[in-house]
Amino acid sequence: MVSEERLQQAERELKENQLRVIDNRIDELTAYRANLAKQIAPATKVGKDLDQLDTLPSEYQPPGVDGDTAGG
Repeated sequence: MVSEERLQQAERELKENQLRVIDNRIDELTAYRANLAKQIAPATKVGKDLDQLDTLPSEYQPPGVDGDTAGG
């Protein structure tokens, strides 16, 4: 017959093991997330230099921008 203390100890060890497994999975997912974020970070910067064209006064904008269909 298994004593109550042994049963409680076995349950505790099982829960501690589950915590270790969860912690390891969190570490793996965190590393994976960081890797993905690094991969997409450069893509968000593409065309950043063209953003300043959007702030030019309307006389410098190409035809069709700011509702200017006449071209000038």
